[in-house]
Amino acid sequence: MSQTTVAADRSPVFSSARLPRWAPAVIAVASVVLSIGISLAAGWESRVQWGLIAALLFVVGTYAVTARIEGPRQAKDRVATSLVWVCFILAVVPLLSLAWTTISNGAQVVDGYFLSHSMNGVLNSDPGGGVYHALLGTIEQVLIATVIAAPIGLLTAVYLVEYGKGALARAVTFFVDVMTGIPSIVAGLFVLSFWILILGFSFSGFAGSMALAILMMPVVVRSTEEMLKLVPNELREASLALGVPKWKTIMKIVIPTAIGGITTGVMLAVARITGETAPVLLLVFGSKIINNNPFEGAQSSLPLYVYQEYAIGTEQSIDRAWGAALTLIAFVMILNLVARGIARWKAPKTGR
Repeated sequence: MSQTTVAADRSPVFSSARLPRWAPAVIAVASVVLSIGISLAAGWESRVQWGLIAALLFVVGTYAVTARIEGPRQAKDRVATSLVWVCFILAVVPLLSLAWTTISNGAQVVDGYFLSHSMNGVLNSDPGGGVYHALLGTIEQVLIATVIAAPIGLLTAVYLVEYGKGALARAVTFFVDVMTGIPSIVAGLFVLSFWILILGFSFSGFAGSMALAILMMPVVVRSTEEMLKLVPNELREASLALGVPKWKTIMKIVIPTAIGGITTGVMLAVARITGETAPVLLLVFGSKIINNNPFEGAQSSLPLYVYQEYAIGTEQSIDRAWGAALTLIAFVMILNLVARGIARWKAPKTGR
């Protein structure tokens, strides 16, 4: 035997058996089929149980098949990947189920008439009526709350990141964290006791907006603070080295660089307050007629409208509640799309 043949026989083998790309899909299908068979044999009718058993079988099956073909080390890696996919599916399925239920029930009600009419003169048991007064109230209340909370939250975050040091900055950070966990009913009770009972103002959309602004502010502060921290210090140092004042560096360099994340944080806060019912129930009080003035008189809002119509319990009112829920989801989605477009438009251009 020649030396070349001996060297070739002793050369290390770097290739090993690998599962085909379609193997995870086959394991997933087999897990679902086996889960259904086990559940039917045991008499379990819950689809949730079927899904959990299928997920467990998928993870176990992935490890067993991979360990036999590719080895234990690669099997652990595939199990970690499988767990990520399982958690993703567990998070997406309830969301898709909620969206499908809302769309399927609300699409039967939402039309031009529903969006352009109020409940004025419509009995609870009668068909018809619309959501215009509630949609108008939601737009005005959320807009006022955003005008109040967004600038205050942004400036507070700028202070904490660019200027804040010592006991005052720590105290502000502590109270912002505390405000993040405040229940919405507490914010509503605070505005009710101070604005209405002590100062003597009446129920109005503006009173509800102040409570919503209290809930919105800490979310804006924390999200904006984290986005500003991601801006590289080299950008600040370069601007300051050119003799640009610090306030102008923040306005022209730091904030525009982080505008995309800041906008996303503001929209997360808007999405949170848009669905709040408790402060609106306490302060706005609800109304079946159209009230264009948020500073005087009772108003309605979409979440309050959904609550009130569903609480009535008639078939017609429940249909209207589903229609208002779909309108609320569409409203938040449109706001997010508009905000992302503005953020992309205002973001600094990185291309040549």
